[in-house]
Amino acid sequence: MAVKKFEHVGVQVRDIEVSKRFYQQVVGLELIDELLHTDGNMKLAFLGLNGNVIIELIEGYNPDLPQEGKVHHIALTVDEIEFEKERVLKEGVKLVSEEVTTLPNGAKYLFFFGPDGEWIEYYEPKKN
Repeated sequence: MAVKKFEHVGVQVRDIEVSKRFYQQVVGLELIDELLHTDGNMKLAFLGLNGNVIIELIEGYNPDLPQEGKVHHIALTVDEIEFEKERVLKEGVKLVSEEVTTLPNGAKYLFFFGPDGEWIEYYEPKKN
């Protein structure tokens, strides 16, 4: 298995600017990166400590956020995401989307379902 570390928790938000201020001013996290998703609709912001991402804020994924929780996914860092995609498929895992997505910053991700329908993300940071 190629999981290297815990990557982040994705949290759906209605207003990314309000949430960024909250997580910076109230929680005490630093803004590490932000970008417009490849789809052109979702705004993403990555916050954490000492340059390590803890939370990904996601605006524009689902405007009807459920009251009971906004956690969208858990993410784990991997190397060779294409290899990992084939490995989980051989294990009979169902993918959320068949495609590995490449973000504008060069990072790649793939979502698949856990046994209870939870979303798990394999994340490959951009290559330096």
